[in-house]
Order: sequence, then structure tokens, then C-alpha cells
Amino acid sequence: MTLPNGVPSDGEYPPENPSADDSVPFGAQDGAQAVSQTERRAIWLSYLELQNLLTVDQAATQKNLERVFDNVADMGLDTVIVQVRPFADAIYKSSYFPWSHIITGTQGQDPGYDPLAIMTKLAKDKGLRIEAWVNPYRVKSTSTPLSQDSALYGWLTGKEDLVITADGQSGAEVLSQALYLNPAKEEARTLIVNGAKELAKNYEIDAIHFDDYFYPTTDAAFDKAAYAASGSELSLDAWRRENVSKLVQEVYKAVKSVNPKVEFGISPQGNMDVNFNKQYADVKTWVKNEGYLDYIMPQVYYGFKNNLAFDKTAEAWANLTKDSSVKLYLGLAAYKIGKEDQWAGDAGKQEWVTDSGDLLKRQIEFARSLEGNTYKGFSLYSYNSLFQPEAAVKEQVAEEMKNLKTILK
Repeated sequence: MTLPNGVPSDGEYPPENPSADDSVPFGAQDGAQAVSQTERRAIWLSYLELQNLLTVDQAATQKNLERVFDNVADMGLDTVIVQVRPFADAIYKSSYFPWSHIITGTQGQDPGYDPLAIMTKLAKDKGLRIEAWVNPYRVKSTSTPLSQDSALYGWLTGKEDLVITADGQSGAEVLSQALYLNPAKEEARTLIVNGAKELAKNYEIDAIHFDDYFYPTTDAAFDKAAYAASGSELSLDAWRRENVSKLVQEVYKAVKSVNPKVEFGISPQGNMDVNFNKQYADVKTWVKNEGYLDYIMPQVYYGFKNNLAFDKTAEAWANLTKDSSVKLYLGLAAYKIGKEDQWAGDAGKQEWVTDSGDLLKRQIEFARSLEGNTYKGFSLYSYNSLFQPEAAVKEQVAEEMKNLKTILK
């Protein structure tokens, strides 16, 4: 999941998944009167956390994951969004992508068991939903591997501008750099679509989930050759948005063709302008038209005092989703608890330090008050921020969790 301003952060249906309508009623805590709406209560489990949970020892992995799913259920949450494909690799058995290095240390090495199969069973046993989180275009970072046995290594070295760097280079000489699938290429879209279909067909998941990794740069050099070859009369920006929207449409259609009960959702950045002009993510088109998404989950990683205030941003997203069949969930920044927010401006820089204790609770309560019946739930980024916090913020995280539980139970 990218943090604000790019800071790193066919065949038979599988067994029936829990219904998308089985979320928890608002106000069902502390004997309060339940209301008619329901609320999705999710948490992101990223590859940064999985690399410390998944091991070559299946029994140890099982134990680690049981602890995670128990913690999620005990907190009063109902959904785990697990990063099953952080790069062009997989923490599950795939026909399209090699095994991820985060399990064994070597990309392409079969660990001898299927971590996603373990997690889907744990979710079912504990009454939780599970979503498969995919980074669609990211092939590798500067520090992650790309096995020569991967089909994408062949693309990098033998298929011009299919796998490229942020400045449009390709070939074996750029293997140590960050690499991306070229969004302009139909072959790249087909690979991503096939990967989504494979997940929906082979695993008892509730949704396919994309985050905000679309175009990695605004630099015209990134896809200069592909743009010229397209002959498009659109501007470069509009053409890029069209490329991303094609993928979104194709993934939605493919997933529904395999299992209509599996949802497809995207978690774009909270800043709509950044989405449109830098990520080339046309969220308005996706929300206002059928055939793109089941839900949108913007990363509203702001406090109330931020330059991009949480309440104003949440209201803008609620207005966007008004009169749409696309559900609105809000991504919340649990990772900021107790820490200075350098992007928040002078007024908001210290908010997560001085005002923390019930910030997440207040954000959820505000979201529940949004007009238009558009808000349908939230997700917390991320698991370790709450359940394995840094020592310096541990007390503040504990206070946040105590207050949060009062509106979740």
C-alpha cells in the first residue's frame, strides 16, 4: 500500500463464500439499537508483515496465521485484505506467476504448501471474510528479485517495452532497477486479468482488491514508444487513464464470469487530484458507471487537522459515490498513531501525537454520520500497526484500540 506522497509504505464456482451483506450493523455495540445499514470492518495484511509470518515450516506458518486471524476476530473486525501478489509473484500456487521470495527467500521456489489456502480456511473457520490484494503493474522493486524462470524475465529481455523501468528502459541491463508492466500493452492486461480469474476460480475468497499502484510516473519517457505506436488522438494523460480503465473493466468482467459472488474493489489514494493527474486513475468514471467496481476504498490517511482534512475528504468521496451502486469504504491510517505526520502541514503535523487515543474512533463515527447512505465500512492500514506496534507508540496504540473496540463490539 503506497502511503501519501509515495512514502512506503472458467469452470465450476468454488464453495459459496460468506455473503457481502453479512457485515456488522452500525450501533450493534454495547447494547445500542442496530440500524438498517451495515459496516465492513477490514484490516490490511501486507507482504511486509507476511514475510515475518510465512516460513518454510508449514506448521510454524499455520501457528503464526492462526494468531493473526484470532486477533482480527477478537478486535471485532470482519475482513482480512491479504497481499497475495505484492510483485509479479504469488504467495499461492499460480499458473502465471512464480512463488514469492517472501516465503522461502528465493523467487520461484515452491514452499511445499499453499499459504493462501491456509488463510482462506482460517477465515472460514473464524467467520471472517478474506480478500486477495494484488499489485497489478508492479514487477519488482530495486531490492526484490526477478527469477530468470519467470515468464516476465523473458518479457523483459525479449519483448520490447512490455516490462520497463520508470523512464521506459527494458532489457537485462535494467534488471536491478524497479520494473513495471506497461499499462498500454494488451498482453500485460491479459496477464493481470488471467491472474484475477485464477484467484476467483481456485480460492474461496470474497473479493479481488487492487491498491493505488497504477502508473509509476508522470514522465512521458515511460511509455513514449507505446503512445506513439498507438496512433491515439487523445492527450497522453487521457490515453493513460483510458489504459487503466480498460484494465479495471476487463478485470471486473473476468471475475464476474468466473464467480459473480466475488467482488472487485480498488483502494486509490485519498487525494482525487493525485489519482486523476498522477496515477491516471479515473475514479469518477469507475464509480459513476456500471461494470467497473463493486466498491471503492480511498486511503483517507489524514487527521482532522491535516491540510487535506479527514472530514472534508470523506465528504468529497461520499458525494462522489452518491447515487452509485459502488460501495464506499474508507482506508484509515492506523500506522500514524503516535507519530509526526510530516505531510499534514503545520496545524496537523502533531495531531497523531497529541490528539491520538481516539482518533480512529472519531473518524469512524464521523464516517457513519455522512449523508447519502454511501459509507459502508472501513479498513485499517495495517495489521502490525495495531498488533505489533513499535515500542515508542505502544501505549498510544493500546489506547486507540481500547476506544475503537467500544464502537466495534
